[in-house]
Amino acid sequence: MMRRLLSVVVAGLSLLTGLAHALEFKSVGASPVILYDAPSTKGGKVYVAPRGMPVELILTYGTWSKVRDMAGDLSWVESKDLVARRNVIVRVANAKVRAAADESSSIVFSADKNVLLEMAEPVAGGWLKVKHKDGQLGYLKVSEVWGI
Repeated sequence: MMRRLLSVVVAGLSLLTGLAHALEFKSVGASPVILYDAPSTKGGKVYVAPRGMPVELILTYGTWSKVRDMAGDLSWVESKDLVARRNVIVRVANAKVRAAADESSSIVFSADKNVLLEMAEPVAGGWLKVKHKDGQLGYLKVSEVWGI
């Protein structure tokens, strides 16, 4: 009886640990890559992901990674084609990127929906420091991007 109770407790703790696992994001590397419906180049081609596109890493299986895109679609990509550099995608129209992490701070630039930005610093207080491909830096509300 005690052994059974112990196994139930261990299983429950394992489940809770899995639920508490933080989301992990990566980005497509320097070249566009094909996303597949199975972990094999013989699988169906789903679409071509552009370079820099952020993806949520769901699991790794051998040399393949199962990923989720901004639309919530799941697909497979060769793990070697993903990089640790973090990018985000703007989810709202006309997002205001500010000089400081403050709503009253001056606007550095605006970013349209689906614009790709590089994550310059980790999230702090609901704001994310981002870098535009032209080099401009600023702060954006976390709620306005996908990929973190």
